[in-house]
Amino acid sequence: MLYCAMDTHASGRSLRVLEKLPPFPEGWYFLTDRKTLEEKKLIERKWMGEEIVAWSDEEGRVCVADAYCPHLGSHMGPTVGGVVRDGCLVCPFHGFTFDTTGRCVAVPHAPAPKAARLRVYETHEILGMIFAWWGSGGREPQWNLPEEPPTGSDWSNLGFTRLRFRGHPQETTENSVDLEHLDYTHGYYDVEPTAPLAIDGAYLKSCFDFKNVRRFAGLVDIVSEVSAVTHVHGLGFSFVEIREKTVGMSARMWVLATPVADTRLEMTLVTQVREIRRPGRFFVGLGFLPVPLRHRLMSRFFLSEERRFVLQDVVIWNRKRYCVPPRLSRADGPIGRYRLYCRQFYPELRSRAEPTRRLGLVGVAGRPAGEGRG
Repeated sequence: MLYCAMDTHASGRSLRVLEKLPPFPEGWYFLTDRKTLEEKKLIERKWMGEEIVAWSDEEGRVCVADAYCPHLGSHMGPTVGGVVRDGCLVCPFHGFTFDTTGRCVAVPHAPAPKAARLRVYETHEILGMIFAWWGSGGREPQWNLPEEPPTGSDWSNLGFTRLRFRGHPQETTENSVDLEHLDYTHGYYDVEPTAPLAIDGAYLKSCFDFKNVRRFAGLVDIVSEVSAVTHVHGLGFSFVEIREKTVGMSARMWVLATPVADTRLEMTLVTQVREIRRPGRFFVGLGFLPVPLRHRLMSRFFLSEERRFVLQDVVIWNRKRYCVPPRLSRADGPIGRYRLYCRQFYPELRSRAEPTRRLGLVGVAGRPAGEGRG
């Protein structure tokens, strides 16, 4: 349930003050990866408070759709008996068959009824990660996700890890601008922004440097100097470019926060590490390891470390309450600007007097690339 209170601004205009965040902000949200989809053929999920299914046809086209058959309401997930046959989803109840556009293309003993259509969600794929659009009131996508970043044989395969906890994507994504918590919660130090916070429609960019101490292989502590550039595209998609200067490692991380139900969130961390051919500092024999082995080792280490850091946040998120208004200090950084940025993802709450801003499209590695749909 959403609770609102009324406040009055000095200008006399009434402003809505949220006491509880709506659970499903508009945006693109991670669902699965293509490898998993191809292995399982058909998957079912609780996603944005809805039961959905996903599959792909023989040409690789992905369909994400409501899990319930429009005929007589059977769930069509694999746990109920739904199957994919010749690239189409077949309902386990009466055999109604649907293609990846959601159209009913066959029933066992009659012509396919034209009115029998699945509700489908628009999808986008990045390096095999599959996202679906959740629009307020069924709205079409209001912005695009970024193009795939450059990749090649010098980049590792994607590593995945998932966490479920009580939370909200606005609260988790707020970490991208809450630099003060990096020191107090995670033990980073010398945390400094390296550029002003940039906002362009649904796109937000946060840049900062920091240092921390990491224990490698359980044997030695390494002082790590890191530069991070975070590209946020709505509250379900954050892409972080990382340069670790001590070792000379370049890495990427996607932080994908997907609401499952009203207060439940699934966070997927996806990492990718570039080969380190000339380590900036030899430690624990790293410089003498074969490059492929060193690459795999650093990929696993990076993913496990990022999971460890996020678990430190999960302890907070599990028992956190959304504060309105927050009593900020001068050290807090652009929390207020971030919250203003977030308002666009709740179009159902906008004042009719507030103009709808055109939202920017995005280009390679998450940088703005032009104007989008209004």
